[in-house]
Amino acid sequence: MNDANCGPSARQHYEAAISLHRQGRLAEAEQHYRAALQSAPRHPDILHGLGVLCIHGERIEQASNFFRLAVAAAPQNAGFRNDLGLTLSRLRRNDEAVAEFEAALRLTPDFADALKNLGTVFLAIGRYADAAQQFEEALLARPDYVPALMGLGDALSILGRHVEAQDAFEKILLLDPHNAAAHFGIGTLMTQLGRLADARRAFECAIALSAKCPAYHRALAETEHFGEGDPRLAALLELTQDEDAFPDDQKAELNFALAKAYDDLKRYEPAFEHLQKGNAIKRRLIVYDEALVMDMFHEIAAAFNSASIREKRGSGHPSEVPVFIVGMPRSGTTLVEQMLASHPNVVGAGELTYVQDLIRDGHAGAEYPSGIPSLSSDALCRFGGVYTTRVSALAPQAKRVIDKLPANFRHIGLIHLALPNARIVHLRRDPVDTCFSCYSKLFLGGLNYTYDLGELGRYYKAYEALMAHWQTVVPQQAMLEVQYETLVDNFTEQARRIVEFCGLEWNERCLRFHDTKRAVRTLSEVQVRQPLFRSSIGRWRHYEKWLQPLRDALS
Repeated sequence: MNDANCGPSARQHYEAAISLHRQGRLAEAEQHYRAALQSAPRHPDILHGLGVLCIHGERIEQASNFFRLAVAAAPQNAGFRNDLGLTLSRLRRNDEAVAEFEAALRLTPDFADALKNLGTVFLAIGRYADAAQQFEEALLARPDYVPALMGLGDALSILGRHVEAQDAFEKILLLDPHNAAAHFGIGTLMTQLGRLADARRAFECAIALSAKCPAYHRALAETEHFGEGDPRLAALLELTQDEDAFPDDQKAELNFALAKAYDDLKRYEPAFEHLQKGNAIKRRLIVYDEALVMDMFHEIAAAFNSASIREKRGSGHPSEVPVFIVGMPRSGTTLVEQMLASHPNVVGAGELTYVQDLIRDGHAGAEYPSGIPSLSSDALCRFGGVYTTRVSALAPQAKRVIDKLPANFRHIGLIHLALPNARIVHLRRDPVDTCFSCYSKLFLGGLNYTYDLGELGRYYKAYEALMAHWQTVVPQQAMLEVQYETLVDNFTEQARRIVEFCGLEWNERCLRFHDTKRAVRTLSEVQVRQPLFRSSIGRWRHYEKWLQPLRDALS
């Protein structure tokens, strides 16, 4: 504590607060901190100490206020900025958190905690390559930093750098063989690679080490079918005895796991009860501004009208390498990617964020989408060129590289202008089946419209309206529409149609998609390892009597 900035009374209270804090006597410590603050209202150490106490009491908003005052009083203190960033990230104010971590790193470039924390925020907002870089820099500063290794493993797994991801998780286990999270990371990685037996073993190890973590149980539940008398269901039911003690995110995990178990057992009423409960918990944890999303859909349609597309058509990059598979989540996009990726001239790159990244970095103009009418032909060509360079680097020998981010349906106008020779495959599926399948899954992030039946239905209608708009303004030959139910019923015919649309010769491997060895990082990662099945068609009818809010929104 800087004695020059406070008198004896403040110093005595501060020292008492520190001592009581160390003893775990938090209420008494707070009294002394506040007494010290009366004498020295702008002292950064006192303000910071109060922020730390608020963190212990889960008063995160209050903690952020104290940390902000501490930073204002001592702007050159990197630790204070790091702590402010942590509270902002917990409040999901990610842009502000990033700014604080970056400010801390300008003051102390090798600050391992700030590097790790910045990587964690980047991971949460989908900037996976940036996240990996931050974790790697944190490990340069502190080589055995387990949280940074964990974050690195997660980021590399998402980026498809599976060998490096496994190395990161295994290094954690060398440092700490009883680290359940590392076993869980390996299990998640093995699931993506289709090595389901290895995945189950890893998840079972995680559960053995941390039996009261619902997330581990849910991951295991997703890899196998529940049967009558299943001991895994008994383990889930045992967890419900402690449910009130779990943080909300783990309560959601538990309820989604129970919903999966009861659905497998065809006990649909308890399945929906847990599904509804899990979704309600998750909805409370996220920020979703429906009005903002609906405005965004309208702005995109207005910017990419017939006149603007006609005026700029043909000015993009000529590459034929990119193939975009778009649609709603759970509409069959992973199945089509797996089928196409079974072709020897095609690489499935998974759900890439490159289009959104380029928009964020200003390649589509300073204001997107409103600035599209004034965007130059050269800028569109550069956008397509940068995108092509990035995807081609993933598979330099491939004739086609698939970007299977379903949400790219929002950017079809931009994709067509920037890459006029790219193929766009749009998957449609029965609206209620699509939406109920979304509602039945706990997504990793970004799909915040899926946890309320009304919001989900209204989002689907907005998606449907935007797709109808694209069909009127984008040339017919640029986009192929595939109906999921037709694909399942006439797979060979539809597969040939899709392969031909992509400008490729037919290859029989496309019919044996379930044998293809490649990483799949979506919630369909287990299903695409199996031969084609029809059981998901009409699945919503088991839950029909509970889905009226969804059907009202869709009507």
